[in-house]
Amino acid sequence: MPQAALKFFRILAPVCCGFSLLVFVPPMAWGGSPIPFPRPQVPGPGMSIVPGQAHLEDAEKQGDVDVYLKGPNGDPLQGSAVLTLTKMDGAFVDQQTSKNGYVRFNGIRESEYRIQVLAPKYEAVVKQVEVKAKSLVKLTVDLAPLSAEEAASSLGFYALPPRVQKDVGKALEALRANKPNDAWRPLQAAQKNFPNNAEIEYLFGLYASQTKDDAQARVYWMKTLALNPKHLGALLAVSNDLIQQKKAAEAIPFAKRAAEAEPASWRAHVLLAEAFLIQKQNDDAVKEAQRAIELGHERAATAQLVLAHALAQTGDREQSIQAFEAYLKAHPTDAGAAKDLESLKNPAVTTLSVSADVSAEDLNAASDAAALPMATNWKPADVDDHVPAVEAGSACSVDDVVKKAGQRLTELVTDVDRFAATESFVHESINKWGVASAPEKRKFEYVVAIQELDHRYLNVEEYRNSGTVSASDFPDGVATNGLPALVLIFHPFNAPNFTMSCEGLARMSTGLAWQVHFKQRPDKPNLIKRYRIGAEAPSHPVALKGRVWIAADTYQIVRLESDMVAPIPDIRLVAEHTEIEYGPVQFQGGKVNMWLPQSAEIYYDWRGRRIHRRHSFSNYALFGVDEKQKITVPKVDDGPSQTGPSSDPPKEKP
Repeated sequence: MPQAALKFFRILAPVCCGFSLLVFVPPMAWGGSPIPFPRPQVPGPGMSIVPGQAHLEDAEKQGDVDVYLKGPNGDPLQGSAVLTLTKMDGAFVDQQTSKNGYVRFNGIRESEYRIQVLAPKYEAVVKQVEVKAKSLVKLTVDLAPLSAEEAASSLGFYALPPRVQKDVGKALEALRANKPNDAWRPLQAAQKNFPNNAEIEYLFGLYASQTKDDAQARVYWMKTLALNPKHLGALLAVSNDLIQQKKAAEAIPFAKRAAEAEPASWRAHVLLAEAFLIQKQNDDAVKEAQRAIELGHERAATAQLVLAHALAQTGDREQSIQAFEAYLKAHPTDAGAAKDLESLKNPAVTTLSVSADVSAEDLNAASDAAALPMATNWKPADVDDHVPAVEAGSACSVDDVVKKAGQRLTELVTDVDRFAATESFVHESINKWGVASAPEKRKFEYVVAIQELDHRYLNVEEYRNSGTVSASDFPDGVATNGLPALVLIFHPFNAPNFTMSCEGLARMSTGLAWQVHFKQRPDKPNLIKRYRIGAEAPSHPVALKGRVWIAADTYQIVRLESDMVAPIPDIRLVAEHTEIEYGPVQFQGGKVNMWLPQSAEIYYDWRGRRIHRRHSFSNYALFGVDEKQKITVPKVDDGPSQTGPSSDPPKEKP
């Protein structure tokens, strides 16, 4: 491994005799939060706040900030951009619009700040800056252009001025409370101050839907999609609306677009399953319903009903009965489903008839829940809140299943010295209204090395872009490391440190899988995950619990979900939820078939801030332990690798 990479990982993963996931924050960010969204500060009694200016008596403690915006060719940015200056805790300070690629923030109190840059047709950028008394800070921001489709969706909630955000927030709260009349006035005010915004048009659609004006709701939602073709809520709403109009064939393209816009949206897969069911494409309906259940678990109970009908149509009576029973546990008052179940249990019934409006009420509710951002539903439920359904009467020997899964991981460690991939990364912060920030994107060339050390320990090292990437290259200076290490919970070296139980055989879109629950044992060493705040600060071990799905035929791990056993008050880490999906990766012309991470969803609540990240991996390359050639990061086929904005000092300094 290159020396630069080794040096980098001695900083980030210094835990001997183990492997870890660390969220690394530079020391200067300790007092802040990993969220860049602007949040207006409300003056208290006897206090006034003038954006961008401190009190006169603090004039000696003020400084100025010059920001220079550069386009792809290095020239000053043409057109305007909105720059928002916030404190490290997210409190709003000032907002300016650039002219000829330049903005000055005057009279800023001595402290550390974040500057968010939102420009049409460019990726969102957040920079960290330190202002000192009687000084002028010069900051250069290089902007990366969006694709044509991304550019159409770039002006979302966070492009709105703070006053308009406040109006939109009021409308959201009213719509959540099903009080559409209270939402009308703030929506009008928001639209007047900021016309032709996808988020505002979408909320008008929700208003129209709640006031039973379905035709007008469709007009608003189609306008939303004209402004933002990837707007998840509008895609779900239009899909659901077409299904209720018995236009399943027209609904399928919109539902597919929703699944592409947000791969982890279980509701998109529910709607796809319903549309396929109406079209009598029962195999596709089964697959999409199972996928929705994998992603949403108890939240996707509606998918169990669609699955039950689709299985009945394929002639799988036994599995259909189980799906009906699972659905009725969550919806015991659904008389129609109960009647269908009784009919299906009657041996004289050979086929269950399916009406086009099956589960219409529930699908409407599912679409509404997906469409409206819900502050309390920003992350999936804890793994112990619900046990996903398994096949009736299925049982397994947990020792046998874990042993065979461990053998697969042993083969991985034995056969592979390191593997490389292209890592794509999307970061969103969730504000108090449940609205996600403009996504920040990164692309890295990524290499992982796994080694067995003495004393029965494994060491996992990662580096990005030949070791040149630091934590400052990640949004908010928070690096995500250790995703490849989580699966090694089931390696024979580490499995004894966990209490494990087999919950049964689950039916997934990829086939049958043993469903196993795990939890860190308090009397055993905790080696899997650690958090560190700053390079020199002590690390904090995080005890994990979770659930894993192990393929019944190959004993490869196909999905893993984890939560913390308990919060970590010392660093104010309240919650962290991780979901990783694994898939087969073929190397050496198909001769070597390894199961490696395909995607990962990470949610965490740290210091009162809520974050969602999605990682995806492609272009895998494998390096075996017996290979002697020099290892280099693989070339990226789909364009140059991009690293995100760095919090390092800019080139232009005073």
